[in-house]
Amino acid sequence: MAGELRITDPVPQHQPARQNQEDLVGHHYGPPLLYAVPMTSLRARSFEPNGDATVTLPGGQVAHRDHVGQSALVAKTFYEVRPGVWNFVGNGLSNQSFIEAPEGIITIDSGESVEEMREALRELRKHSNKPIVASLYTHFHYVAGTKAILEEIGDRELPIWGHERIDGNLARATTEIGPTYARGVIEQFGMFLPSDGPDGLVNVGLGPFFRGEDHAPFTPGYIAPNRTFGDSPVVLSIAGLRVEVTPAPSDADDSVTYWFPELQLCVNNVVWPVLFNIFAIRGEEYRDPRVLLKGVDHILGLAPEYLIGAHGPPITGQADILRRVTVYRDSIQYLWDQAVRASNAGLTNTEVGLAVTLPDAYDSDYLTSEMYGVAEHHLRQIQMGLFGFFDGDEANLFPLPTPERSSRLIQGFGGRSAVREQCREAIANDDLRWALELGSWLTRSPEADDTDRLLLATALRQVAARTPAANIRNWCLTRARSLDGSLNFKGFYRQRIAEFAVLLSPPSTFVDLLRVMLDPSKITGVDFYVTFEFDGVLASGLHIRNSIAAIRRDGTADATVVTTLAIWAKILGGAMTWSEALASGDLSVRGDESKVRLALAGFEVPGLLA
Repeated sequence: MAGELRITDPVPQHQPARQNQEDLVGHHYGPPLLYAVPMTSLRARSFEPNGDATVTLPGGQVAHRDHVGQSALVAKTFYEVRPGVWNFVGNGLSNQSFIEAPEGIITIDSGESVEEMREALRELRKHSNKPIVASLYTHFHYVAGTKAILEEIGDRELPIWGHERIDGNLARATTEIGPTYARGVIEQFGMFLPSDGPDGLVNVGLGPFFRGEDHAPFTPGYIAPNRTFGDSPVVLSIAGLRVEVTPAPSDADDSVTYWFPELQLCVNNVVWPVLFNIFAIRGEEYRDPRVLLKGVDHILGLAPEYLIGAHGPPITGQADILRRVTVYRDSIQYLWDQAVRASNAGLTNTEVGLAVTLPDAYDSDYLTSEMYGVAEHHLRQIQMGLFGFFDGDEANLFPLPTPERSSRLIQGFGGRSAVREQCREAIANDDLRWALELGSWLTRSPEADDTDRLLLATALRQVAARTPAANIRNWCLTRARSLDGSLNFKGFYRQRIAEFAVLLSPPSTFVDLLRVMLDPSKITGVDFYVTFEFDGVLASGLHIRNSIAAIRRDGTADATVVTTLAIWAKILGGAMTWSEALASGDLSVRGDESKVRLALAGFEVPGLLA
């Protein structure tokens, strides 16, 4: 892949599926871009030790040249994979796919918004006028645009197939862990980065962007599956086609592979257009490579002629698929095997990440490129997933609180001025690992000021300019902008409840959520069981005891809060206070209202406290 990356091609109306990276990486199917950058090997390290690979784009974005090259791979393209099968790449973070069956069109995944799926449907209609008769979900991540299909089909019923855990996984991501999950998504995908300038977004690795500006206001349009399957393989007949469904956990435990034997077509979420992301910098549950390998081996056993993924361009040709997917599979096994080998040799978590690199043989294909996450982090995640947080480093057994440790280190290194100077020298010398550590001491110590935060922001921007990995660049730039004050990120460090989310959820959801918003210091000695009745129906209950709020839906409560779901949504969302609802008669209590207020006083919800 040496030579020039030419990104000057015009936009074709339709582009047939290409089979190999040489065909793909040199072409851009969006608006013509009049620049060229040299391409190095597809797989690079976490970040380069110098700025030789850094380029500046016409929009002013400063980035690694291989990260720039990924934009061509994931550029907007409507592929005809084979007659009657289409795959829309680059419409967002994920793909939307369409299969022409005897009874009509089957859609697969619906993106991040109604607007995104509308665009996909407009592209489909350039090639087929057949009605949409069924929809499939590969997993819970890209299901937010399904209402666009209902807009098109009207009152006709739409069978929607998906794993039985999709609803639960969506609820988990938006309730209990909502603040951390949302913060991580914003950082990983650069959602708050500008469109141009040095910090401007280039791509997000798996797609050109998380949400495209043309898709604003990003209307949510998820429709729950009305046909579900579980963790066992099933054979279905959908729209006149045989469909074999096999569970294939990958970045989600509800992920499945669809096999259409009559078409020799496999649609999956285990083969990505990058080295598989065992570790997600946004924070996610452990993705066990051993489980993932079973899904990849299943695809190899099918020996498909056509392979469509949830991300990236399709691959065609049985021999090409088998060869390339085997290498992809083996890269994942290599990381797992070597992480275990290094752990068995006694290496700590940091050492495991630095001791193992992918062999040069994996450099030849974008399927094993570090353009999304990086092997260094994947290796560390494998060790932690297997053995937990303690890696044998004595300092990690009982560490000091971070602010105190930072202050002591600064003092031991000669004081604040000395550490600042060492940090500046490290940045100037491209010693960026050391600069990040010194900068983190300065910013996490109690005496931190703007000078310290700007130093760390500078080091993060240098890493961002030198990494080929989209996740790393976007995370570093988002954190840098938060540190230097150009981005106010404080609101994402607390649980926020949106009124509309309460109204769209089962009534018990935002009662049960309160347990992770409890300040135990404010309910010392409280033992009280309160239930909540919305619109005449008992929804849920919380037993506040022993410094927790336990979910209960049994027995006789000490008191019951009676209101409507609409009023409860206003209280949790901040549009109304408990006192206002009580005074207006919109809320009442069966039992001792003062004891209910005392029990609820520990929850970090302003509306409950006023």
